[in-house]
Amino acid sequence: MRIDYTEFSKGLRALTEGETDSVALMATIACEVHHADERFHWTGFYRVVAPELLKIGPYQGGHGCLVIPFSRGVCGACARTGQVQLVADVEAFPGHIACSSTTRSELVLPVRNGAGILLGVFDIDSDWPEAFTQEDAEALQALLDDAFADCPA
Repeated sequence: MRIDYTEFSKGLRALTEGETDSVALMATIACEVHHADERFHWTGFYRVVAPELLKIGPYQGGHGCLVIPFSRGVCGACARTGQVQLVADVEAFPGHIACSSTTRSELVLPVRNGAGILLGVFDIDSDWPEAFTQEDAEALQALLDDAFADCPA
């Protein structure tokens, strides 16, 4: 089953309406996104906890890396550049961190509040190569921007 972003966004908005706690939002979004599409094998957040440092937040799936510096991996690249990372083949990504040996492709999106402050990154891994599309990136980024707009830093 592939995610229908229009319907999914409506349902997620209803679940999270009025919520401004970033961890509560992360937990709900990770769960809902993870179960919305068969391509999504690990779905979770890495939170900014110190300058240039991410720490694992709410997620669904097997274990994840606990700490990721901005200088390493796909999640670090997203946090460092503020740009979506759409990686068709993680083996071809310089400095990829293999938190799971089964991951073949990855989509990582920046998570910012309405003031533009980076709260973390949203990481989706797939055991399938080339699992993610530009449509996934755009729809999920819009969903994140909407959900975290009112969160404090």
